[in-house]
Amino acid sequence: MQKPANLLFILSDEHNPRVLGAAGHPMIKTPHLDRLAARGVRFTDAYCNSPICVPSRASLATGRYVHQIRFWDNGIAYDGSVPSWGHRLREAGHDVTSIGKLHFRSADDDNGFTEEVMPLHIVDGIGDPLGWLRDPLPVREAALRLAKDAKCGNSSYQDYDDKITAAAVDWLKARARGANQKPWVLFVSLVCPHFPLIARPEWFNLYHEDKIPEPAMYAAHERPNHPYIAAIRECMVYDKAFDQASRRRAIAAYFGMVSFLDHNIGKLVEALAATGLAERTRVLYSSDHGDNLGTRGLWGKSTMYEESAGVPMIMAGPDVPAGTVCRAPVSLVDAFPTIVDGAGLPVAAADRDLPGASLFDIVRGTAARRTVMSEYHAAGAVTGAFLVRQGPFKYVHYVGLPPQLFDLDQDPEERRDLGPDPGYRGVIADCEAALRRVVDPERADALARADQTARIAAFGGRAKVLAHGSFGYSPTPGTKPVYN
Repeated sequence: MQKPANLLFILSDEHNPRVLGAAGHPMIKTPHLDRLAARGVRFTDAYCNSPICVPSRASLATGRYVHQIRFWDNGIAYDGSVPSWGHRLREAGHDVTSIGKLHFRSADDDNGFTEEVMPLHIVDGIGDPLGWLRDPLPVREAALRLAKDAKCGNSSYQDYDDKITAAAVDWLKARARGANQKPWVLFVSLVCPHFPLIARPEWFNLYHEDKIPEPAMYAAHERPNHPYIAAIRECMVYDKAFDQASRRRAIAAYFGMVSFLDHNIGKLVEALAATGLAERTRVLYSSDHGDNLGTRGLWGKSTMYEESAGVPMIMAGPDVPAGTVCRAPVSLVDAFPTIVDGAGLPVAAADRDLPGASLFDIVRGTAARRTVMSEYHAAGAVTGAFLVRQGPFKYVHYVGLPPQLFDLDQDPEERRDLGPDPGYRGVIADCEAALRRVVDPERADALARADQTARIAAFGGRAKVLAHGSFGYSPTPGTKPVYN
């Protein structure tokens, strides 16, 4: 157990883990995150537990995998019914405040926080019903707006992040003036760099469009022809609206939004120092998932490639070794035991079966052996997809479809799928066995489909879901979604 300390937990939305200066990106400017990594631990192999907002955030909150909690997609959201780390700390008398995006069902639910400030939850408590439709997959026409919207300019998401950051700075100032009390957790959840890909001029202009390289493996002959990837590309039709100019503009805007995010993180960290809270406050930074960002002709998330399922993760502050790079695979379910551990609380009896481990133990090398896993049952998924890490190998299991296998030591960009190679059958068998010790993929896939089918019926049937339409991104508080 760690010496108790406060925690500033900063979560971004859709931050590709490769787009980080500390990770070696050749163009991106993230000085504040780089400094945070230099004085703490950067986890190089961190994953979300489902590469889409709602289930990822449900796993983050509860410390449990998606198939255990059954918040499968962006239309079946966390409702407070499964205990969160917030519940555990609040029950022990700690202040647990959230500011910004949560993407749970509703603020009317008890989500575990002492207070929710400016929360963004799913639209009307319903979210995205179109994600329930998986047989056959619909064409998500709203995805075509990604290319058209990409530009230099302002957006409601940037305005929202300004408000979140300012509110968090004010919260820290007020807390610094208060009397000593039990360690608190401030969860600051920013929206950028989630699309729409629009960056203000001061951030967009850091990146010259004519110097933006083409996405990796973008040419038609370089793209993977795996049936799962082919299906998601025909459902999530983002790339059909892009040409070279709009690709460069979109990536420049994404880079600008990452630098804007970094700027806001700098304000938060500087506020800790200015208020005298830094010496007794840890900082944990991560994201709910990544973004394919045009690689392989894919945009958004929803795949198990590193750009999408991977997330940045950095921890710094008291009892955290400075200048450390941890290559042990981790995932967002590790946040629950880390937060409880960092507050100095014992593990509750009901939480002893949680799949995660404290990041403190992982850094020290004392964590129990476990399998890091991610899964996906949401928009664009023609079947259930499951990722596990075994040493350098990343295995992706698709129910009813051929698996994928990548050696990330030899092939970090995942250019060569070893799945069809007979020489790796033994590795694949070992990886599948590791997966099945965590989850029965066929049963989880069937359970997800059954829950989604029940939601479709309750909504009024497939035709009504299709008529309801979809929106490109969740609106900020006080605004309305724009449907296709």
